[in-house]
Amino acid sequence: MFDRSDYLILGAALISLLFSILLWFGVFGPNQKDAGIFVGLWVPSILTLGLYFKMRAARV
Repeated sequence: MFDRSDYLILGAALISLLFSILLWFGVFGPNQKDAGIFVGLWVPSILTLGLYFKMRAARV
């Protein structure tokens, strides 16, 4: 059902989401809401990039 690459991409997106939440709530010092939003934008980018490579590999 899921390949190893799927787990790696989902894991990277999950780590990015958790890191953005930690930045937003100031776990690493004072609240860094702008940095939290920036890192939170990585999640759809990681998922889209993973989907692109998965579709490209399926076409070849």
